[in-house]
Amino acid sequence: MRLDKRWWLVILLVGVLAIYFTLDLGRFLNLATIKSNQAQIEAWRAAQPLVAALLFFLGYVVVVALSLPGAALMTLALGAFLGLGWGTLVVSFASTIGATLAFLASRWLLGDWVRARFGARLAAVNAGVTKDGGFYLFALRLVPVVPFFLINLAMGLTAMRTWTFYWVSQLGMLAGTLVYVNAGTQLARIDSLAGIVSPALMGSFALLGLFPLVARKIVAAVQARRVYARFTRPKSFERNLVVIGGGSAGLVTAYIAAAVKARVTLVEKHQLGGDCLNTGCVPSKALIRSAKFLSHVRRAKEFGVRSAAVDFDFAEVMERVQRVIQTIAPHDSVERYTELGVDVVQGTARIVSPWEVEITRSDGSTQLLTTRSIVIAAGARPFVPPIPGIDQVEVLTSDNVWNLRQRPERLVVLGGGPIGSELTQAFARLGSQVTQVEMAPRILLREDPEVSELVAQRFRAEGVAVLVDHKAERVEVLGGEKQLVASYQGREVRIAFDALLVAVGRVANLKGYGLEELGVTTARTVDVNGFLQTNFPNIYAAGDVAGPYQFTHTAAHQAWYAAVNALFDPFKKFRADYRVIPWATFVEPEVARVGLNELEAREKNVPHEVSTYGIDDLDRAIADGEAHGFVKVLTVPGKDRILGVTIVGEHAGDLLSEWVLAMKHGIGLNKILGTIHIYPTLAEANKYAAGNWKRAHAPQALLAWVERFHAWRRG
Repeated sequence: MRLDKRWWLVILLVGVLAIYFTLDLGRFLNLATIKSNQAQIEAWRAAQPLVAALLFFLGYVVVVALSLPGAALMTLALGAFLGLGWGTLVVSFASTIGATLAFLASRWLLGDWVRARFGARLAAVNAGVTKDGGFYLFALRLVPVVPFFLINLAMGLTAMRTWTFYWVSQLGMLAGTLVYVNAGTQLARIDSLAGIVSPALMGSFALLGLFPLVARKIVAAVQARRVYARFTRPKSFERNLVVIGGGSAGLVTAYIAAAVKARVTLVEKHQLGGDCLNTGCVPSKALIRSAKFLSHVRRAKEFGVRSAAVDFDFAEVMERVQRVIQTIAPHDSVERYTELGVDVVQGTARIVSPWEVEITRSDGSTQLLTTRSIVIAAGARPFVPPIPGIDQVEVLTSDNVWNLRQRPERLVVLGGGPIGSELTQAFARLGSQVTQVEMAPRILLREDPEVSELVAQRFRAEGVAVLVDHKAERVEVLGGEKQLVASYQGREVRIAFDALLVAVGRVANLKGYGLEELGVTTARTVDVNGFLQTNFPNIYAAGDVAGPYQFTHTAAHQAWYAAVNALFDPFKKFRADYRVIPWATFVEPEVARVGLNELEAREKNVPHEVSTYGIDDLDRAIADGEAHGFVKVLTVPGKDRILGVTIVGEHAGDLLSEWVLAMKHGIGLNKILGTIHIYPTLAEANKYAAGNWKRAHAPQALLAWVERFHAWRRG
């Protein structure tokens, strides 16, 4: 078997280290040896100065590159033999080159393994290194109590550029190099390293180490001064916080601010509750529930009911959706938040300076508020692509579909993502002839292929025409008939419809409240850092307007960070944590996921094992007539640490919570297997998935000995 080149390097390094320690070569790199041979070495150096300097240089590079002990003593020796000037020059370049070689060796030997094993955690580290790595490396180099060889090896496992590592190391180690080389010039007077590394000197180095951090604060202050230069900061503020937008992110932000007794104003121009309450989560789930009831009636024979029929009116179903909204609305009402201590204003907000928000109320009156901080929580809206001819027809989106009171007989749903898929199935169950058009090779593209296929099979079984690989080209109205023209494998496909529902994504609301005029940096969303700050440090953004996830629960999650950081910076602030983000698509079979799925694990080259439990085997699922789907768990090879979970089946979103908790708090499959789950429940599927992993990792050799033990006991 041919060894990888990396293994040859490992063998070489191990061999060199073995020789070094076996032959006790370190005895030549101690203070006593150097001092006792100082005269002879000095004579040799004087006779061949260039050769001596070159050998000193190469020897130093090798010692540092191999992370061998003795670099500090070599620095003293070079100071003694080469003097302060030449000694500093040789040590500075030799130590930096050696450190860079160790850095590159660490990256080459261990980089792939570390990325594969700790990819998700390393991504956050690399983001920090990309942004501030130079500052931190400089600080570490200035403080010699931190072993330099560890810094070399650790930095090699990050995304730091080699050139950045080199020049920052050369500059950062210069102060320590000067101290040691200068001490070496007085070698005869030095009895131990303690004479160099005194508490006072180490304290000085520690203070030097604070310099990059202080410098970073200074740079941040300069940048802030530059961005604030056009504006006059008020001497006092009427509010601690103004929140723009009353959706999930805005409501939670305002609630937290009021809870910690800050003065906060929440501005909403439409309805409190935002998209989730009024046009998103709540109405869609209410519609899905009615549609699911109808699907159960059609399945009457599966439940032992000879026949069942239902008479319903589409308009009454849509009115029920509105009643559900009205029932939940008090949770997000002006009255509730006013009682909590929030100043709620119905109107539009415009940021006129980093500390001023102009509010135009519903009655036309205006108010200018000064505030220490601002949180933008303006949400997002459905995206309608500029398809030629689409302006000839009324376009339904997740915003206005709830206004329908007459069921469309022929409905085209453009989009195969979560929103499009949920509405596709709901309208099909309500009696519409639905055609779902998706330009990608499959619907629910972010999920594993078998997940997409299970959902597509159910859709087709319920009468939906699922057209994948179909790209919408234009809309035509011919003789009063509306048609969507799509391309499929080089030919045109015409799809007649009575209503067109577009669900191809959402775009952040970035206009209309002063971002452009102020100079807040935006792209597809408002640009924020890890603390949810914009380029104006006192202006934050959270929720759909900030990304990267457009879920109600992540908007609320971000809101905590935005509120706390806005209210307590510079005393304390927290970096938003996106390590464990769950989500669900409420089709049938329901799809829920947290962490990696197989598709992502392969794309990111993350080593993983897959354990699957088929829910068709679960007693409760069989009793309920919902024996379909599966639980799929990805784990670290050979270990029970969970990388991700996908569940497909009845109440998948509810079942996922156990896995979210486990991943958040580092609970492995062994502990899930050892947890009592009520029988008979769907939640037992989680335990059985853990059991399948355990069986696959049973200690076969030990079990063979146990079998012999039991045989011996039988006599």
